[in-house]
Amino acid sequence: MSFFSTGISALNAAQMGLTTTGQNISNAHTQGYHIQRVVQSAATPVQIGSVFVGQGVSVDTITRAYSSILDNQVNLAQAQSTGYSTYQAQISQIDSVLADPNIGLSPALQGFFTAVGNVAATPQLLPSRQSMISAGTGLVNSFQTLSGQLSSLQTAVNSQIGASVTSINSLAQQIADINIKVVAQSAGGQSPNDLLDTRDNLISQLNQQVGTTVLTQSNGSMNIYMGGGQPLVMGSQAFTLAAVRSSADPSQSVVAYQNNGATTEISNIIINGGALGGILNFRQASLDPAQNSLGQVAISLAQSFNNQHALGQDLNGNMGASFFTVPTPSVLPNSNNTGGAVLTASIDAATGAKNLTASDYNLTFSATNGYILTRLSDNKTVGSNMTFPATVDGMTLNISGAMNVGDSILIEPTRNAASQIAVSSSISTATIAAAAPIMGSSSTANTGNATITPGVVDATTQPPVNAALQNTVSINFTSPTLYDVVDATAGTLASGVTYVANGAISYNGWTVQISGTPANGDTFTVAKNLGAVSDNRNALLMTNLQTTNTMTANSAGLPTTTYQGVYNQLVTQVGSQTAQVKAFAQAQAALLTQAQAQQQSLSGVSLDQEAANLMQYQQAYQAAGKIMQMTSTLFTSLLQSL
Repeated sequence: MSFFSTGISALNAAQMGLTTTGQNISNAHTQGYHIQRVVQSAATPVQIGSVFVGQGVSVDTITRAYSSILDNQVNLAQAQSTGYSTYQAQISQIDSVLADPNIGLSPALQGFFTAVGNVAATPQLLPSRQSMISAGTGLVNSFQTLSGQLSSLQTAVNSQIGASVTSINSLAQQIADINIKVVAQSAGGQSPNDLLDTRDNLISQLNQQVGTTVLTQSNGSMNIYMGGGQPLVMGSQAFTLAAVRSSADPSQSVVAYQNNGATTEISNIIINGGALGGILNFRQASLDPAQNSLGQVAISLAQSFNNQHALGQDLNGNMGASFFTVPTPSVLPNSNNTGGAVLTASIDAATGAKNLTASDYNLTFSATNGYILTRLSDNKTVGSNMTFPATVDGMTLNISGAMNVGDSILIEPTRNAASQIAVSSSISTATIAAAAPIMGSSSTANTGNATITPGVVDATTQPPVNAALQNTVSINFTSPTLYDVVDATAGTLASGVTYVANGAISYNGWTVQISGTPANGDTFTVAKNLGAVSDNRNALLMTNLQTTNTMTANSAGLPTTTYQGVYNQLVTQVGSQTAQVKAFAQAQAALLTQAQAQQQSLSGVSLDQEAANLMQYQQAYQAAGKIMQMTSTLFTSLLQSL
């Protein structure tokens, strides 16, 4: 009987080996499968006389080739690779949009200022003026088209956040359900290999959505946390995430944690890797700044051009009206506020064009420091214990009502500006202010040979224009080297001013120069321009805005960049980010491939090896069958001999 039981055990072991090998072969291409191996040992022998006689073989268990270190490395590489590939796919769209010569801003800017230059060349021709209006409309359309492209990406981001959260919740629940089964099936001391593979595959899929940390418990279940420590699975319990509207900016979806009926928004800081981390990182680091920078150009262009246009005179003899409508900042009170404060924000006419930044701002209230304004791009406090109205970074802020401690108001000065800019409805061919509103002239009674320029009113060099801009002002020489300045309405503005040939003489917002040699008693007059049809002085100044630094003032308050320069910086920045993210994505993809290769070298199925194993177990099975055959023959012979 001992020989018979030995044969039976050998037959069972060989059959188990064949079954396990077949399982490996059939799952050679199954995602997440770990190769399985039969673990067997010699059965406990029995003592017969003075010797121990073997009782065959015992199949102890079936194990899977698994390394938590290698699998965790694959999951980490998977999360990082998916995060960067998601980021790359999105930012490439911005790069394509901004650099597209058909819808990019550069051709529209050039076309508009070319049209303004044509008005300067032929201010009396209505077709030139109509072309300027058309070019302005084309420029506005370019801003709005670019804004629409970026806005569609914002919508897509919200959609992807929702899809990713739904996938995370589903995967977390499946893992929690498998945890229950793993604990139950592990109670007998055996490893439920196929369940563990299924769970590991789900964890891999989860890391494609968001980076996680996995901790194995003593009972075989796994706890899973997002990168910042937010639990997703705790044993048999799956925690639920939700995509909700941000309490700070309802146009954007954010990730929230739901527990006991309460919803708590999760900071982007604790969401790393995976499609969710990649899309959130893209929005914060690339999409929002791109929209803000584009809006900054739109506002600065509209405001500075309007400032200069307002200093001109149209064909009707009136001062220039606004050529563009200047977009207004978005003010977004947090939905969790308990106070009744109402904040208004506008672009400051005098400083907005040069001091405006591409940052968002957050206004909070502190019991000790009152109203605090933080610039979010560098987290710098730009206002503390503020009183209103207040002008900060080119914005004028005013508040009514009161904020409570803990309240906050988000200010987005430029986010939606590119979609809001428009050519003013008051602009027509007659209301384009190409002329200067003042004219310098010499008295016919002058005896010297000095002459005066017609004069200009330049918004880029003058302080806010005096309301008496078009008052008649006389420059009266009391000697060849001294003069008085007299406003016909306001009286004497200056006395005994030293004459400097070709030097700037500026009062009431205008500037003229006198050259040559004046004589005692000579008089020069600066008065309202009465013949403005062919006058192009203001049109020339508006044309010069294309190449004049009007934006990004330095610490001395001087603008340092042109419209085109700021837009070029945006295009360059996005292009640089795109190249950098692409490089990171390629590097992470290579690391993922390397990690997967290392993991598969241990856990993957080699069909060549399994084919060899199949032959080995087949031979063992046949040999065990021979044992059984010999046992039967011997037993029959024994019976016949009785």
